This record gives sequence, structure tokens and C-alpha cells, in this order.
Amino acid sequence: MSLTAAQQPVITPNNIPPKTGHHPGLYVLFFTEMWERFGYYLMIGIFFLYLIDPTANGGKGFDTAHASDLVGSYIALVYLSPFIGGLMADRYLGYRRAVIMGGTLLAAGYFGLAFPGDTAMYISLGLIIVGNGFFKPNIGTILGNLYNRADLRPKKDVAYSIFYMGVNIGAFICNFVAAYLRNHYGWGYAFAAAGIGMIVGLIIFSSRLKVIADGDIKKAVQKEDMPMSRIMSLVFLPAAIAAAIGYFMTNFIGHSIFGTRSIDAFMFACVPIIIFYIRIYTTAAKEDKRGLGALLAFFAVAIIFWVIYNQNSTGLTIWADQYTDRAMSPAVESAAKPLGMLQTVTTDPHPVTQIDAHFRAITDASGKTITVQGPDPYFQNLPKDQWPASGKMNLISTEIFQSINPFFIVAFSLLVIGLFAWMAKRGKEPTTPVKIAMGIFLAAFSALLMVIAASMTNVYVDKSSMAWLFGTYAIFTVGEILVSPIGLSMVSKLSPPRVTALMMGGWYLVNAIAGKVAGMMATFWDSFTDKKFYFLILVISAGIAGIVMLMISKWIAKVVKEKTGSY
Repeated sequence: MSLTAAQQPVITPNNIPPKTGHHPGLYVLFFTEMWERFGYYLMIGIFFLYLIDPTANGGKGFDTAHASDLVGSYIALVYLSPFIGGLMADRYLGYRRAVIMGGTLLAAGYFGLAFPGDTAMYISLGLIIVGNGFFKPNIGTILGNLYNRADLRPKKDVAYSIFYMGVNIGAFICNFVAAYLRNHYGWGYAFAAAGIGMIVGLIIFSSRLKVIADGDIKKAVQKEDMPMSRIMSLVFLPAAIAAAIGYFMTNFIGHSIFGTRSIDAFMFACVPIIIFYIRIYTTAAKEDKRGLGALLAFFAVAIIFWVIYNQNSTGLTIWADQYTDRAMSPAVESAAKPLGMLQTVTTDPHPVTQIDAHFRAITDASGKTITVQGPDPYFQNLPKDQWPASGKMNLISTEIFQSINPFFIVAFSLLVIGLFAWMAKRGKEPTTPVKIAMGIFLAAFSALLMVIAASMTNVYVDKSSMAWLFGTYAIFTVGEILVSPIGLSMVSKLSPPRVTALMMGGWYLVNAIAGKVAGMMATFWDSFTDKKFYFLILVISAGIAGIVMLMISKWIAKVVKEKTGSY
């Protein structure tokens, strides 16, 4: 959000940064975001694993389809909530208050997941979703406002790069903490660690409120701004009605349209929201239409990229958990065990207390009907002659693979930035839309690597090498560096000022739809006898999206240049 001359912060001796340095508020926000992302990625890294873990181990004992559906719904709603949270902070709460409110709800939600029972879980997920809506969009807005000052504006891109490092440091370390706690003490302790991380972030943020005061500027409502009442009537009320229709449609037609009731509800809810954004374009002034049209075209293409990204929490987690050889050599195992990186899996059946699609009912010696789940999923796709004689194995914890992506982001970001700087000096740097197309093609290539992995290994008699996942994440990460930060930049460049917040909500809607589609795909995981076809769908979809982005890149680059003076 740009500041008017009247809104420019007053420079005081306390907030003047060194001439060669950054605003001191950057480091407050860096560590706050690092700890918040520590909690978020810890939770999302183990959530699917927690849902499919047998109840005897403290998990929920859900089957793959049920767990994938719930994870997809959670991701979708987490990305939808910043839309309303950003608007509330813009117009009523202010950014610092919104961040504190959001962080408090996030901490409560993470701690709530440590308690047993489905009721506690669903209430906690609701708290996290709402909390994320208040936290996520507004901490970044504070940073942007701090660097809107004339003497700091040239350093804004570097400041965001430093800020992004905090995100990935938190995302990298959290999975090792999660593995240690859940392997040594149980799932509840791991979720509680996410809450503790958020509290640490809140303490850092709250203790330095004066330092970041310059970035907390509540936006005065302008006459051209769409009133909240109108947004509610045009977006949220129709979406709620459509969701209800989608959810209960099964009662009338006898079956779900997209696989489950929750998927139907979400997809129906998206229709009036998409119509709303199309209406913004069709009713826009002539001078705004080109920018909005280019932005909406970019949104449509980017959905496929984020579907592949969200495989990290769905399809790739299943692959890592059940189809990847996670056994360690004795030397590595002895070093990793004290760190909590190893989980013990067993071939023993687990008695459980709930009936689900993958449980079979049996009768014990006393005639009482109980339910028994099979061995750990790691053994369910291996012949019994390959099961360990002891009935137990120590494997590297599945959530550790979630740290590969943030590790590569930290390792590759400076290399990618340096490459484009080198190309720019020679006048050969690609335009922003071409970079995005390159990122989508790289996402397709990362999925292609998984097609090859699934083709080279018969996963029903053997496990796949961990190297395939490392390679997939490495390739995708380069694509993420090209697409993710540029996406936010495109919104700020192409949106008319009066609807920037709404278009930022559109960018989060893209992520929400992609998260739900990723979850929907994973609900059909067991239907793919040959797993390569699961990933082949992603390859073909991303390939088409990349071609479309390349075809419209010149048009989008021209629009960007018209609005900003550069590509």
C-alpha cells in the first residue's frame, strides 16, 4: 500500500536507520515471522502424518482419502482467510493490533491440537485459520510501509529478501523439532511446540511495537473504496449460500460431484467469488482494464503451479511416507537416533476404537467385536518376505523431507538473483512474465522426475530412493523462487490502487483453490494403481500452463511497462 505525502512517517531520532543499513523494524519483523513460520510449517509438516497414524500411536487413524480431504480443506481456508483479515486491518484494526490478534489465535490453535478428540481438533483448526487471516497479510504490510519512506524505498527488494530468509529458516528447523518431539513424547508435544514458537514470536513483536510504529498506518476509507457491507453482500454471503448448496447437493443427486461433500462445498463457494473478480474487470475504468485483465490471466495460469507446490503436504508426503526407502545405514542411524530423526515402524496390527473404510472388524476370544488396522503403511505395499524379522524398523521421520524445500530456497535464492543480475548487465534478463513461465516449466519438470521415479521402481515390491525426492524439490524450488515473490510484485504493479487489497485477496484465492485441488487429487491416490499417472497429470497440466504463460508473456510485459515504466 503506497503512502500519500501526508501519511509519510515522521522521522524521529529513534527510528532513523544507519545510512548504510536497514530500518531496525526489519529485524523485529524478521524474527517474528521466523517463529510464526516455525509454528505454521511444523503443524502442516506433521498434520497429514498425524491424521493417518494409527490411533494406537496417538494419531487419528484416518485413511488416505479422508486425511487428504481434510488437509486440502485446511490449506484452502488458510489461504482464503487473509482476504478478510487484510481488509479488517486496513480499515478498522490497524496492522500491529491485527498481527497480535492473529498470533494469539494461532498459538491457541496449535496448543489446542495437543488435546485429544475430534472436537478439539476442529476447533483448533478454526482458530488457526482465522488467526492466519489476521497475521499473514498484515506483517508483510507493515514491512512494506516501513520501506515506503523515500530514503528506504531503494532497499525494499533487499528487505523483502531478508524477510523471506526468516520464513525459510523457520520452515527448515521446525521439522527436526517436530520429529524429535513426536518420536520421543508424542504428537501432542510436537503441536504444542508450534504454539510455543508463536508465543516467542509474539513476545518479540510486542516488546518492540514502537520500533515498527511507522509501518502501522490505518488506511482511511476513500469514496471509491468498496464498502465492507458491499463486499459481504457480493462475495461472502453468495459464497456461503453456494457452499451450502454444494454440501447438500449429494442429498438430491445421490452422489458427490467432486469426490466428497467438503470438496463440493468449496468448489461451489468459489463460483460467486470468481464471478466477483470477473465483475471487477468488466466494470473497471478503461485505463484499469488492461492491468486487471493481465493480472486475472496470470492468476488463472498460476493455479497449476500452486497445485504442484501443495503436493508437498499431500502427494509427496504420501510418497515419502509409504513409497520411499527411509532406512538408514547403521552409522547414520546411530547418529540420527539421539536427534529424534528416526521413527520406529512395526509390522504388528494395531487395535483401534473407531470404524473407518480401511478397518476390518474381527471378534476377539470373548466374542467382543473390535477393529484392527494393518501394519504401519510403510509395510502395506511390500511383500511379507521383505518385512524385518524383528517386526520393527527405524526409519528417518517423514516430516524431515519437508525441510528440503526451505533448505534449497536458502541455498539457491542468491544464486538465482545473481544469475539474473549477470544477465541484466548484458541486456539479456528475461521479462517478469517469462520468468514466471520458466518457473511453471520447472514445476512441470519436477513432477516429471516423479513420473520417472514411479516408472523405474515397482513400488509394490520395492521402495524408491530418497534421491528422487531431493531432485524433485531442488528443481521445484528454483521454480518457486521465480514465481512466488514475483506473484506478489505483479499484484502491486498491475492493481489499481483502489482495489489492491481485493486483488491481493485474489492472489490468496488462487492459492486456496490450488490447495483444495491438491487435496482433492490426493483423495484419489489409492485409485491410481500405477502412481506415475498421478504425477503425469501434474506434468501435462503444468506444461500447458507454461505454454499459455509464454504465449501471453509479451502482452503482460507490455502492460507492466505501461504501468511501471519497466518490465
